[in-house]
Amino acid sequence: MEYIAVIGGGIAGMETAAQLKALGLEPVLIERTEALGGHVASWHCLFPDLSPADKLIKDLKSRLEGVEIQLGTEVASLNPLRKGYSLVLSNGKVYPCRAIVFATGFTQFPAERKEEYGYGIYDHVITNHDLEGWFNGNGDSRVPEAPKAIGFVHCVGSRDIKAGNSQCSKVCCITAIKQAIEMKERFPKAEVYCFYMDLRLFGKKYEDFYIRAQRDCNIHFIRGRVSEVAETIDGRVQVKAEDTLSGRPVRVPLDLLVLMAGIVCNPDNKKLSDAVSMPLDDDGFFHSWNNVVDITRSDRPGVFLAGACTGAKTVPEALAEARSAALNVYQYLKGSK
Repeated sequence: MEYIAVIGGGIAGMETAAQLKALGLEPVLIERTEALGGHVASWHCLFPDLSPADKLIKDLKSRLEGVEIQLGTEVASLNPLRKGYSLVLSNGKVYPCRAIVFATGFTQFPAERKEEYGYGIYDHVITNHDLEGWFNGNGDSRVPEAPKAIGFVHCVGSRDIKAGNSQCSKVCCITAIKQAIEMKERFPKAEVYCFYMDLRLFGKKYEDFYIRAQRDCNIHFIRGRVSEVAETIDGRVQVKAEDTLSGRPVRVPLDLLVLMAGIVCNPDNKKLSDAVSMPLDDDGFFHSWNNVVDITRSDRPGVFLAGACTGAKTVPEALAEARSAALNVYQYLKGSK
């Protein structure tokens, strides 16, 4: 039997495998962790309609019936064959594959690298990922029981040449707004602040979400990069920034500071790209054959791309690209017979 390898079991990989199966092909879905769903599986709810993330994951899993799934394993080697590749997994299993779909997703920028923001140093500084875990009930002790003031810092490790990531992470602004609304709903009396460089809200209903945050939730938006975070004598966090709209410096004492850690490439991309002799972009994400008309095709015959392995994506974009990649695989195999 000849397989289609789908490497990465996040939402893009799951949707790709489901679509390939529906097209009559034999995908094998490979995920290095012990669970499917990737980053979205650890999220609480999704923007802009606050739909439960776990419902999306359950729906995707329900469509994987008949798909061979390898959890807790990763690619040991990829060896070219006359037609396709021989895929060897770390658990010793070998699959002859006519095509490969990389759906390796992204990793989160390590916020501790931005020492000036105090992550890992001050008790009440967390990341967006940490806050989603708290929303899901993990009982993070860094979140106070009744915070009076909460702040969100956008673009932590994004659009930052010094941090080695000049790209926009695309979803940080809307995620900050979503989380700010959720916190305001939980703590109605709290003052909530968003410190941003520019608000990049391009998706459907995103602008409405922003208006809701201002009009209905009274969330304060301060345009200006945070220059310093310090801990006060009473254990709170003080943020220093310049409000570039008013031209005035501001100091805001907070009970909780949330850092919107950006999106960077999966470090496994280098190993996988070397295995199939295909290039990466200068940001470490996979290089698409064409960034406009065919982002899910690579420069390498039989190798396709889906989701955030090529750059930051929203959930709808990742799912749409997964469907496109599956169709591209089908057309490729049909034309190569």
